[in-house]
Amino acid sequence: MDNHLIPTYKPLPVSFKRGDGIYVWDNDDKKYLDALCGISVTSLGHNHPDVTRAINEQAGRLLHTSNLYHIDNQSKLADILCELSTMDQAFFGNSGAEANEAAIKIARLYGHQNNIDKPEIVVMQGSFHGRTMATLSATGNRKVQAGFEPLVSGFARAPYNDIDALKAIAKNNKNVVAILVEPVQGEGGIKIPDTGYLSAIRKICDENNWLMMLDEIQTGMARSGKMFAFQYEPIKPDVLTLAKALGNGIPIGACLVSGKAKNVFQPGNHGSTFGGNPFASHVAFTVCNIMKNEHLADNAQARGQQLTTLLKQKLEGNKEVVEIRNLGLLIGITLQHNCHELVTIALHNGLLINVTADNVIRLLPPLIINEQQTIEIADRLVKSINQFIQK
Repeated sequence: MDNHLIPTYKPLPVSFKRGDGIYVWDNDDKKYLDALCGISVTSLGHNHPDVTRAINEQAGRLLHTSNLYHIDNQSKLADILCELSTMDQAFFGNSGAEANEAAIKIARLYGHQNNIDKPEIVVMQGSFHGRTMATLSATGNRKVQAGFEPLVSGFARAPYNDIDALKAIAKNNKNVVAILVEPVQGEGGIKIPDTGYLSAIRKICDENNWLMMLDEIQTGMARSGKMFAFQYEPIKPDVLTLAKALGNGIPIGACLVSGKAKNVFQPGNHGSTFGGNPFASHVAFTVCNIMKNEHLADNAQARGQQLTTLLKQKLEGNKEVVEIRNLGLLIGITLQHNCHELVTIALHNGLLINVTADNVIRLLPPLIINEQQTIEIADRLVKSINQFIQK
């Protein structure tokens, strides 16, 4: 019993003691296939030799100084992220929520610099951007917001994947300065928008002098089958937020800027005590190089297609299954009914999964999985779904 922990979570009755590749072992030495990656965090798997080596090397050299001093590792990380994304500048924090806080502050400062006294950011229904006061206010989920009113003001809401709604806001609201959107809504149920959605948002932002801000905290870092999900379309955002897989388990977040958002922040506008310290930056730099050199975005695309095809074949005719969809290794299986119970059933079958939006099975397996391991995920999941239906 965790008597001294604030009960903000309802953890499952299992605790893991070690991991290797795509597998983890609990305290009783039972082996599990990790198809969740700590919610898209350990995308290189557990105990990756190069990541472990980087952790040990940097821990033996220097963990932390301060952003009062130049940090070489931070500059190297900014360089490779800007190379991979074609963005121009980077700010580092410790989490996705902090990355989105930085984006929100950039948008407000940008608005004031353009003589808008009460700048607003368009956010989407069904979105998730974090649990700080500003990011939960931006989130399009009342469950996250309930009990924390009054919320932070300055957000206008629109339906996801609805360009006409954004055009209407542009016509009627002259205080808007930015759009903040996820290329795929992860917490919202792996909702994948229509092709051209991001390009249409880019056009609206350009026509209205707004910032286009993409939350790629879950979709970024090769998860989508591209290094960043926006790269499926011929666009570039003004602000791009990252975290989760960037450190493969070491806490780090990033807010990248380009175009109109470049140089909005100046000394004194923002900061982070731990953000981008020598340790986290070195590990994240190593992660970026592994993803780039091992072409893990390509593997995510191939294995995501393989897993989706297998699931469709094995679940064909199953009336409980509504839809199976994916973008790379972002995979959602919508069922007819609330299926939170499936998490426990899968756990008994040695498979770690997640259910979001009440009835969507979310799979976020490691980017390093091979063909045989992909088959193993499909088999264990189908077995779990069938057991759930029979109950």
